[in-house]
Amino acid sequence: MPGKGEAVTRGAKAEAEVAAGAEAGGEVATETQTTAQNDESPASTLSRGVIVLFAVACAAAVANVYFSQPLLVTIGHDLGMSPALVGSVVTLTHIGYGLGLFFLVPLGDMADRRRLVVAQLLLLVLALAVVAVARTAAVLLVGMAATGLLAVVTQTLVAFAASLAPPAARGRVVGLVTSGVVIGILLARTVSGLMADLAGWRSVYLASASLTALLALILYRVLPRPGGVSPTALRYGQLLRSTVTLFVRERLLRIRALFGLLIFAAFSTLWSSVALPLSEAPYFLPHSAIGALGLIGVVGALAATVAGRLNDRGLSRRTTGIALALLAASWLPLAFTRSSLWALAVGVILLDLAVQAVHVTNQTLIHALHPDAGSRLIGGYMVFYSVGSATGAISATSLYTVAGWGAVCALGAAFSFLGLVLWMCTRHSDLR
Repeated sequence: MPGKGEAVTRGAKAEAEVAAGAEAGGEVATETQTTAQNDESPASTLSRGVIVLFAVACAAAVANVYFSQPLLVTIGHDLGMSPALVGSVVTLTHIGYGLGLFFLVPLGDMADRRRLVVAQLLLLVLALAVVAVARTAAVLLVGMAATGLLAVVTQTLVAFAASLAPPAARGRVVGLVTSGVVIGILLARTVSGLMADLAGWRSVYLASASLTALLALILYRVLPRPGGVSPTALRYGQLLRSTVTLFVRERLLRIRALFGLLIFAAFSTLWSSVALPLSEAPYFLPHSAIGALGLIGVVGALAATVAGRLNDRGLSRRTTGIALALLAASWLPLAFTRSSLWALAVGVILLDLAVQAVHVTNQTLIHALHPDAGSRLIGGYMVFYSVGSATGAISATSLYTVAGWGAVCALGAAFSFLGLVLWMCTRHSDLR
């Protein structure tokens, strides 16, 4: 009899939650009944080989957002673009990425994610081809915006992997897949710089288009097919509204999204502008050397994996606080970039490690809120990432033109300290 009573109690609570959700937003509430089914996704569909494939695909897709950063000077000279307009290359790419996060990623909750991934990759091939053949600044900027829009397939893959992972190992899986994202971001700069020196900046995008087409074919054949859990029955408009509803209802999502905005504003402040002082006196570094700087930050990939495991152990609050403190501290050595490449290296390691640790913790926590709405949760959170990245990029490149590298470091430090203050204000609340 006690077991039966507990079952009745759980059922009553579930019904109460559905009713409360209906009053709050409608669309999200109708899906809470499927959460338990999603949490029982068979782990057998997510073997280590499949996880590695997810990571590789994420790396290749997200790299397209960052290829341009060590190439900005060359692209600007080739197409006759002013420094401010060159900075908009990065900004428009992130704006496109932000739009894709809101309008495309949520489709993963209502469509076959496998087919959605393949379709986005094929369209991404076309966008990359436009960038590769661009002869005017206008065509280039359109192609970059489209590339950012379609590169959000990365987040569709992250949500896909998280939905397939058993709850007890979700942090580990998200950490492993996100490590692919980190490596893709870092290798993007290295590969694009090297290829630009060898064959010109256009070769970077031609090669990426070819690789993306190949990945589309492999993923179509290898990715798990839809399981027993049916996609949401919401229409597209309802799906987008429910993303907003989730933000209204979930305070944890709002706070973690603000963390995401601030850490990626700091991240983009560094990586969108660091090529400028390194290409000038006293260094005059070539593209390959500037791109190789990203390899120093590979520690961030390790942080992504470790942060996921710490989250599974219930240490997400502590991990966030330590990482934000390291992020703020990273700007001290970065301020000495013009006089010491060693100082730059130390700052890069601290910054990349901190950003990725917070990022993995954020994604793991918010997906656990409503596993049945994983694509919307991650897509909505990543909108803030994109806003932060765009803000950091345009602010840093513009500020460098008028005030130099010291002002750029002050800006990055400001974003970082705001994140630390936010953590201090919320660390004693019920937020994890």
